[in-house]
Amino acid sequence: MILGPKKLLQLVKTKKLVENLDKRELTAPEGAGFDLRLGELYKIDGGKAFLGVSHRETPKIKSKLPPSPRLRRASKTQNLGINKIIIKPGDFYLVTTMEKVNLPLDITANIKPRTTTFRCGLFLRTGNVAPGYRGKLTFALKNEGPIPVTLEMGCRIAHIQFEQVEGGGAQYRGQWQGGRVTTKKKEKQI
Repeated sequence: MILGPKKLLQLVKTKKLVENLDKRELTAPEGAGFDLRLGELYKIDGGKAFLGVSHRETPKIKSKLPPSPRLRRASKTQNLGINKIIIKPGDFYLVTTMEKVNLPLDITANIKPRTTTFRCGLFLRTGNVAPGYRGKLTFALKNEGPIPVTLEMGCRIAHIQFEQVEGGGAQYRGQWQGGRVTTKKKEKQI
């Protein structure tokens, strides 16, 4: 069962289900979830990648555009000349959210791109967020369209929906807990 805004806002207040939500989401959320904002942008910067049965290694990354300090301090509804980046056709980035989630064991979350994202030619690769996960969320972003797209840091790029897990879920045990974006070296999977 997908949880609605009334229940979600209650969980934000009592369990810190989502931290750093925009004022808009705290006062008038749309649909059955919350919109998430672009926090940081990373470019794959060499190295190697390995996805094995028991070990993993992700490529090196370089921060392309960190969040603007002005954005963090500002009223979230004002445009203050926030950092912008142009995503050219074919560009691929890893992006994180400004928000952090704190999922209890009886809730899972699914992320969907906002329709304006793909209407501009940008495709967001998202996934499920396991019960017990805590931290920022990381997605892949690629411009698969024919034109450059300008993004402001802090723009709404995804929508998160939360679902009740009947009987409770198993605690997330992966190394991505806390929101890290890449590995430092090849590491054994938990």
